[in-house]
Amino acid sequence: MKNFLLLFFIISQSIHSELVLEITKGSDDPYSIALINFKGSKNINNQISSVVINNLKRTGEFRILEDKQLLSSPVNQEDINFDEFRLLNVDFIVMGSTNQEDRNDLSVTYEIYSVNKRSKIRTSTVYGIPNRLRQLSHYISDGIYEEVTGMKGVASTRLLYVTEQIVDGNSIFKLVVADADGENEQVLLRSREPIISPSWSPNSKEVAYVSFETGMAKVYIQNIATGTRELVIENSSQISSPSWSPNGKFLSLTLYQDGNAEIYILNLKNRNLTRLTNHYSIDTESVWSPNGSKIMFTSGRSGSPQLYEINLRKSNSKPKRLTFEGNYNAKGSYLPNGDGIVFVHRKEDNFQISLKYFNENFIRPLTNSRLDESPSISPNGNVIIYAISEDGTGLLAGLTLSGARFRLPVKIGQVREPSWSGFLR
Repeated sequence: MKNFLLLFFIISQSIHSELVLEITKGSDDPYSIALINFKGSKNINNQISSVVINNLKRTGEFRILEDKQLLSSPVNQEDINFDEFRLLNVDFIVMGSTNQEDRNDLSVTYEIYSVNKRSKIRTSTVYGIPNRLRQLSHYISDGIYEEVTGMKGVASTRLLYVTEQIVDGNSIFKLVVADADGENEQVLLRSREPIISPSWSPNSKEVAYVSFETGMAKVYIQNIATGTRELVIENSSQISSPSWSPNGKFLSLTLYQDGNAEIYILNLKNRNLTRLTNHYSIDTESVWSPNGSKIMFTSGRSGSPQLYEINLRKSNSKPKRLTFEGNYNAKGSYLPNGDGIVFVHRKEDNFQISLKYFNENFIRPLTNSRLDESPSISPNGNVIIYAISEDGTGLLAGLTLSGARFRLPVKIGQVREPSWSGFLR
């Protein structure tokens, strides 16, 4: 191992947030929600309200009215004058209360009312502990989001990404995990060698990634809670692009063991390797379909990078080409419902995040920047986060399929390679 390698772990120690959330465009027709001050501890309620408001605003799909902006502040269902809220164009009313029996026991009960239906549509109780108010607030946010939009919320999910900072003329790379809003960052790995291709396990308890700490690309698996990690394969080949199967029993990988990049499947129990592709061109960036029956990958076998798919349930299945528009389509991911794919598409000199539904024969460009890359889709399929380059600086940006946009620029250094966890509850 090189003597200048700097490698250590910070397992359950939060650092000051390096990402700063910026909403750049909201939805054209946002839901309007009146958030009534919760009953109970004012200090706790203020903290919860702040996180909930930021979570909902971050989606770009909500307009939030607080107590001071309302004509009245009802304390229970009988006090609600729906006509007053209709005058303010409010769609939904959220009210609730906190209950703390002791210092380690906290519960929040909240109710959602539809102004149009003039009735209660949801009552939920969330349990937590006082020193983890952000997590509890994320759960409340997800409940509101799901009731209003019909989709599961992602405020309680987490992001994985890589940062690079120049210190004394040398690059320091960090593998970081954070809440979906960029808060509660934890450094999982710090190294003077590059870290790339982070990928969450299906249960979001482990991550796989590529580290160059030994002088060549190797894939490691690391447990989020304990920090323990392992090298997945010990051989002399370059190994990259890990992707977990939906059942968590396999990794698809890119191996260069015969001098060419090919896709392999690794059985995590017995460490057996199965070769999936066999072509003189480069095959890489494999990902599994939501049900685990197919694997999509990037290949140059047609003369330019394009996306291909192999059906794992058919013997001797040949790769099927998925993209035909343009001379560059790569880094693909399936939508969680399996209806389509998101990928990087080159149009003229611009690399755009694009969407293609399987029942359509055309591509839908979602971004229009100079260099957009590494898209990762939220587990509800509604939000895409990706890396962009702006004035030579790498940062993260995001968009919803309803048209809202946001950015998560890093305070120091550069950030890239985002990966979205699954649902955590």
